[in-house]
Amino acid sequence: MARLNSKAMVAAVVLAAVVLMMAGREASAALSCGQVDSKLAPCVAYVTGRASSISKECCSGVQGLNGMARSSSDRKIACRCLKSLATSIKSINMGKVSGVPGKCGVSVPFPISMSTNCDTVN
Repeated sequence: MARLNSKAMVAAVVLAAVVLMMAGREASAALSCGQVDSKLAPCVAYVTGRASSISKECCSGVQGLNGMARSSSDRKIACRCLKSLATSIKSINMGKVSGVPGKCGVSVPFPISMSTNCDTVN
């Protein structure tokens, strides 16, 4: 009987450790370029000139991304991801890109430009 209790105790400790590790991982999960790309995908038609106005889905994505990028580290990642995404899109108009946050009612703490040094973003 004592052996069964010790096995149960070990199982409970292991389960608790796994739960704590998962909770910590969720809390410290960094923003990813996949998330940035997904949030901004609805904006591509506008910034490439295939749409004359910004869609509600684009602004929703911009607002969602702004809400996700709360830490300095997340904003640096978002900056790098934005630059990478911009270089991968043909016919992108960076003038339109830089205006998207303002048109969506979002204030971005760094200039949206290919010349922005993402390491200095706070």
